[in-house]
Amino acid sequence: MSNKTIQRQRLMKERARALRSQQTDAEQCLWYCLRAGRFMGIKFKRQKPMGNYIVDFVAPSHKLIIELDGGQHAEQQEYDRGRDTWLRNQGYTVVRFWNHQVLTETQAVLESVRQKIQTLSALSPDPSPASGRGDLPLKAGVNGERDRPV
Repeated sequence: MSNKTIQRQRLMKERARALRSQQTDAEQCLWYCLRAGRFMGIKFKRQKPMGNYIVDFVAPSHKLIIELDGGQHAEQQEYDRGRDTWLRNQGYTVVRFWNHQVLTETQAVLESVRQKIQTLSALSPDPSPASGRGDLPLKAGVNGERDRPV
């Protein structure tokens, strides 16, 4: 890995850390609902560097990204489209909400996210258990042996 790449990753981490400490009211509101597995038992991360971007919220287990948009996003729609395209090409689904939606219609936003997660789970050919561990089928042991993976 080149020094330039390492420097870029370090800068992205620092920027993400700064964004986490300077959340908007909408980000704080949504993070309260998503953090610590509070929402459907799913682990979300916030202000996570991905490629050349930092996403607001991501559920890696479901490859779902939640972006919150303030007034500045009306002027940067082209940038957002390119960013969303790159993220989708990485296998992620991106959903966007306006800050005022999160603040005034929190339950409706969470319901929309829940429905998206259910849709993504239904599309997954082999969903992982909630613990994130895949259990192997066991074959019964013989002659007093313990059960063992097939």
